[in-house]
Amino acid sequence: MSASGGTKAIVAALVANLSIAVAKFVAFLFSGSSSMLAESVHSLADSGNQGLLLLGGKKAKREATPQHPFGYGRERYIYAFLVSIVLFSVGGMFAVYEGYEKIKHPHEITAWYWPVGVLVFAIIAEIFSFRTAIKESNQTRGDRSWTEFVRRSKAPELPVVLLEDLGALVGLILALGGVGLALATGNGVWDGIGTLCIGILLIVIAIILAAETKSLLLGESAGLEEVEKIKAAVVDGDTVTGIIHMRTLHLGPEELLVAAKIAVQHDDTAVEIANAINAAENRIREAVPIARVIYLEPDIFNAEAAAAGTNPGKTPGAPAPQDPGAPGGPKDLGH
Repeated sequence: MSASGGTKAIVAALVANLSIAVAKFVAFLFSGSSSMLAESVHSLADSGNQGLLLLGGKKAKREATPQHPFGYGRERYIYAFLVSIVLFSVGGMFAVYEGYEKIKHPHEITAWYWPVGVLVFAIIAEIFSFRTAIKESNQTRGDRSWTEFVRRSKAPELPVVLLEDLGALVGLILALGGVGLALATGNGVWDGIGTLCIGILLIVIAIILAAETKSLLLGESAGLEEVEKIKAAVVDGDTVTGIIHMRTLHLGPEELLVAAKIAVQHDDTAVEIANAINAAENRIREAVPIARVIYLEPDIFNAEAAAAGTNPGKTPGAPAPQDPGAPGGPKDLGH
């Protein structure tokens, strides 16, 4: 995902949510609808979330320092995780509490045209914001499904905005249904039920966002397509004859670390190996431009070392454990 595409979707969502938050709060003041109050807080929380995403994007652009030699690319993940916390606490938990209170102490909605009119306006504004997020996402989504795009995207901004906008649209429909049933029946409990449903919806979305951004914070590898491109770029068939093991790690959405132990010929000179490594690094950067940090370690191919490198839980390239009864093993004391 390009940074510009993400920024455009965030700004569109920010403008929509700020205008909707003001309109919803005015409707709450005139009508007393708890759904309107929950929705106004929801929109205000969403506006704060977009501000967090913009702030994270700005901080991520800082230059690397001796204390943070790999830069600040993961700032975008941190602020996306904060968004999930805000959505859960400020949006979801507040709406659940407000819905419970309204069900326990219902009251009739007055000036019905305020909440209905604002909800219709809000739905139109959210559709505009959601459409922008979909359009920007389609530029990088490729042939992936929407579920796969949200789960596999290394850039958090567009998945966050997509889920927020989807939640906002569904929440508005729930609010409209709650207000409509409350007006039709004269029973304010329906308004509270609509508010409670909004809160549950926001909590579910917040949990999904938290789970996905947690995975990014822990550190995810490159996608399968990028991994295959890197493997093909490393081997030249002459000096570099193969890859013993390789690890990739996203330092940020658009910055990838590549570390690999490569197999070279046993009779190659140091100069030949150094030139081959430099050429391999250039090929990797051409094949996968986001591969910014590359470490290639030459070694003579060894089957046991290569096997040890296939398991992320093992030390890459470490000698395979010896059989206790084998010569040289712990039980072989040289007697």
